[in-house]
Amino acid sequence: MAKNTDESPRVSRHDTARKLLRSEIKKLPPAEREVVERFVSRGRVARNVEREFEEQLTIGERVADQVAAFGGSWGFILLFLGVLAVWMLVNTFLLRGRAFDPYPYILLNLVLSCLAALQAPVIMMSQNRAAEKDRWRAENDYQVNVRAELEIMRLHEKLDAMREADWASLVESQQRQLVLLERLRVALGGEDAPGLTD
Repeated sequence: MAKNTDESPRVSRHDTARKLLRSEIKKLPPAEREVVERFVSRGRVARNVEREFEEQLTIGERVADQVAAFGGSWGFILLFLGVLAVWMLVNTFLLRGRAFDPYPYILLNLVLSCLAALQAPVIMMSQNRAAEKDRWRAENDYQVNVRAELEIMRLHEKLDAMREADWASLVESQQRQLVLLERLRVALGGEDAPGLTD
């Protein structure tokens, strides 16, 4: 017999959190405690990590990310090869006797060394920020997973409680039917059967 949802047993979010984690909420690490407290108060756990991370970047960090993005692209490689080719052609053929950097291109080597010396730390800074962003994403994913696990646990408890309530209702209904059947049998003149009483 189906029961009205208003009559279904209430499953406390706090009790679900306690049962799942099998420890006091106050003893949990701060990140997990925050997730459980948001679960209990029906607060959101998921957030836009990308936007939060981008909002806290400084101008220098944004420039470093753009430089690293350009420095790791085919456009940079092709432009760089073009500049090298033009530099060598100009100093080898066009300015033969008046070349500002004749072969073995010592000035070009100095420029390339300076470029590498500046580009390497910029790329490393960008990689560190990418790793930090990945940590933020992993933490957010973990919090969302804990919240989802708590919700699933609560739903299981609620279904179990509803099933138990329906089972009790079914047993009670069966007992009433047995009583009615016994009364009907007695009313129709049948004998008392062992084990069936009012």
